[in-house]
Amino acid sequence: MSVNLKKGQKVDLTKGNAGLRRVMVGLGWDAAESSIFPIGRTQEIDCDAIAFLLNGEGRIESSSDVVFFNNLRHMSGCVQHHGDNLTGEGEGDDEQIMVDLANLPAKYERVVILVSIYKATDKGQHFGMIKNAFIRLVDADRNNEICIYNLTENYPGMTALVFGELYRYKGEWKFNAIGQPLQVWSIAQLAERYGLPRSVWKR
Repeated sequence: MSVNLKKGQKVDLTKGNAGLRRVMVGLGWDAAESSIFPIGRTQEIDCDAIAFLLNGEGRIESSSDVVFFNNLRHMSGCVQHHGDNLTGEGEGDDEQIMVDLANLPAKYERVVILVSIYKATDKGQHFGMIKNAFIRLVDADRNNEICIYNLTENYPGMTALVFGELYRYKGEWKFNAIGQPLQVWSIAQLAERYGLPRSVWKR
């Protein structure tokens, strides 16, 4: 049975869930209605799902450890982005990231899942214009939803969100529902918050 998480809540993934090897991280969102558009029409907002692979010090070691629309597959093969959705329209997941927990190299202790608005500054867009945002984790081999976190807060002026993180703890994998809003203007600036200097950004 899937667990509905609240902000800041943690859940065990592998402990008590024998055989879990791969999780599909599904993310979804919709554009909120705006008074400047006709009734029933919304502004298209291009949100991008991102995965940061962090070492034991909580840092990104290389730009290759950032998985997103311009780097869909991590060099280990254990984190794969399934492609970019430009509008967020439609039911269900808008973007998906597959994480092979069983084979992820030991030096990576956290996989942080974020979403940012593409060219937010140029378009004058922010997360106050987004509704129905969620992150869910699915056992990819058995197609069972493990947990879901629906973001219920409004984040006007914010251009990125840390949705949650997968992390190792005493040999097991857990998930933390974070829901932290940020005001940044690029993926490089997001990565800099996790220790990757913009001077070495190569994406």
